[in-house]
Amino acid sequence: MTDDSRSRPGSAVTVPAMTGATSPASAVVRGNLTDQVAAQITNDILTQVIPPGGRLPTENALCDRFGVSRTVVREAIARLKSEGLVASRQGSGVYVLAENPQRPFRLAPNLSDSSDEILQVVELRMAFDIEAASLAARRRTPAQLEQLRIALGEMAAAVREGANGAEADVGFHRAIAEATGNPHYVALMNYLIQFLRKGVRISRERTLKRPGLGEKVQLEHDAIFRAIQARDPDAAAAAARRHVRGTMRRLSSSLAE
Repeated sequence: MTDDSRSRPGSAVTVPAMTGATSPASAVVRGNLTDQVAAQITNDILTQVIPPGGRLPTENALCDRFGVSRTVVREAIARLKSEGLVASRQGSGVYVLAENPQRPFRLAPNLSDSSDEILQVVELRMAFDIEAASLAARRRTPAQLEQLRIALGEMAAAVREGANGAEADVGFHRAIAEATGNPHYVALMNYLIQFLRKGVRISRERTLKRPGLGEKVQLEHDAIFRAIQARDPDAAAAAARRHVRGTMRRLSSSLAE
């Protein structure tokens, strides 16, 4: 480990450089290197491996850690600067900024890697889904109701065929967000999908192992659809609450196995 990658008095702990025969940054093995390096440094910032005020390792240390060129590291740092996460100090290095009201909301890139974190995201989804269903019941258009009907039919087909149906499930909830008529619900849903997809897939895998459970989950979605179709906001919210709570129970059981 170099001096640049150690914490110093008065500064926060920085990312340790990987040494020895270990492959540098085994996660950086495919796709866009700049994206992956930026994502890993962002994760270190969001999880406070490098807390506000902490100094990032030098370019050389980051190149050694990730096994990439200086160009890739510079592009990744430039991206973090544009997102308001870090800033350069002349002659001193790059530092993590304190909380910035202009910084966009984001979750750690590897958030869905642990059971607790998957459940936390589903818990976050509960508040979102309940209000989205209520708003969709008030505001949905005939075309949006038809999109919900199509997604519901795709989920029903997956149940009959013994398929997972996770993408149809995600599509159903995306259609609810669209039916709110609020573009911010759609944007937030599109962002959360990357974290929710794993939980939905695991939950639905469990339904395939227990006879009758797939049909029960389908009834939960049917109840949400019928309430939105009937323009009943209270019933839609109640149905969404039951569904997300059921999802958490199924997911908790699956992750405990």
